[in-house]
Amino acid sequence: MHSLFEEQIIHESLKLHDDLMRGTESYAEALTYLPDYGQYSIGPETYLTTLRKMKQAIRVPVIGSLNGVSTGGWIDYAMKIQDAGADALELNIYYLATDPDLTGVELEDTYITLVQDIRKQVSIPLAVKLSPFFSALPNFSRRLAEAGANGLVLFNRFYQPDFDLEELEVVPNLVLSNSIEMRLPLRWIAILYGRIPVDFAMTGGVHSGMDVLKAAMAGASVTTIASEFLHKGVWRVPEILGEMTTWMEEHEYVSINQMKGSMSQQAVAEPAAFERANYMKVLSSY
Repeated sequence: MHSLFEEQIIHESLKLHDDLMRGTESYAEALTYLPDYGQYSIGPETYLTTLRKMKQAIRVPVIGSLNGVSTGGWIDYAMKIQDAGADALELNIYYLATDPDLTGVELEDTYITLVQDIRKQVSIPLAVKLSPFFSALPNFSRRLAEAGANGLVLFNRFYQPDFDLEELEVVPNLVLSNSIEMRLPLRWIAILYGRIPVDFAMTGGVHSGMDVLKAAMAGASVTTIASEFLHKGVWRVPEILGEMTTWMEEHEYVSINQMKGSMSQQAVAEPAAFERANYMKVLSSY
């Protein structure tokens, strides 16, 4: 499922407080610091109700998702998502470090503590969706696995703001992904596969059957597809599966497991192709 945002959970608590304290002017401007709740399609309780209905209606696994950075309401709603029947939970940790005093170690420790706290309360598989902006991703990935993460989703695609030069405003601007964008997660899954004891999911830039096959060869157990479905519709699913089947038959593959990790760094003849040693070769190939 799409993410339940921390802001939604906070807003729900503030709404209750507002109902109890209306007229006292106790927190006149508190809500101005949070996103407008109306921007989000469904609130916390409706999210749980939708999850329960999905579990009753379909046979494939249903994965809940929480988006935020603080422990707070996360633990409570992680337990509620589990109780609602979710087969797994994704922690979509979306934090943009803008404070010059915040160190990389402090930020990583915040993530680790959050995963540890939630792992203590839920038993379903736990995946962590990461951004690519970590200085030592392999070490951090291993720490997440040790904290209780069963899977890593690479990578969170931050939506960058644009400038409106006529109105002189900072504006949001949604741009769908393309297949070139999958090279970043493809590289890192290939590097981490076999070294970090978790399952990997690739997100960002997966549009075709060939993209899914590349992800599997890098070592991904899962690919997530959003932009392709938004652009062309969910009927792309059988087409993508057909593209995969045709290629596998032509190349005499009998299963995805047969190819999984076959192009990871540990498996290829030239491991340096994933590292800096390949940099000059790429530049000279233009």
